Amino acid sequence: MSRIGKEPVAIPDGVRVSVEDGVVRVEGPRGSLTQRIPAGVDVAVEESRVVVTRPDDEREHRARHGLVRSLVANMVTGVTQGFERRLEITGVGYRVAARGSGLTIQAGYSHPVQVDAPEGITFDVPSPTRITVSGHDKQAVGQVAADIRAIRPPEPYKGKGIRYAGEQIRRKSGKAAG
Repeated sequence: MSRIGKEPVAIPDGVRVSVEDGVVRVEGPRGSLTQRIPAGVDVAVEESRVVVTRPDDEREHRARHGLVRSLVANMVTGVTQGFERRLEITGVGYRVAARGSGLTIQAGYSHPVQVDAPEGITFDVPSPTRITVSGHDKQAVGQVAADIRAIRPPEPYKGKGIRYAGEQIRRKSGKAAG
């Protein structure tokens, strides 16, 4: 087995990592996460680090090695620090309000759009035009943020819609006078 180019994942205090039957389980202060490991990659816990190894340097094994190492690192980060995505709403009359554990979004439709928080995800609404999606599972946080953005993606002519914080929207000029 080799592990060329990939550093082991350090396990901070208060985090437990176990590997059983091809499934990695990470438990920490923010919760626990599990991930199935694909064939051709081995994961082992040595002292205070997680070591991911592959049988050879075939292209597919190298790709899976990097994937598994990233997934384990994200799991450890998620149960210790968590992840968040910020969204901004732009447009006249476009706004968001917290409703229990979910959101009510006014995005130019004839009705408000209700978004419920899945398990492990929390919403924060610091202002009527900003949303923060946070949780311990990076994939779930990104998916929920993408689902919210898909309610009204930013349009290229006036820039109205829901966008990620810091996202640049390529603007179009519209009709040419002539």
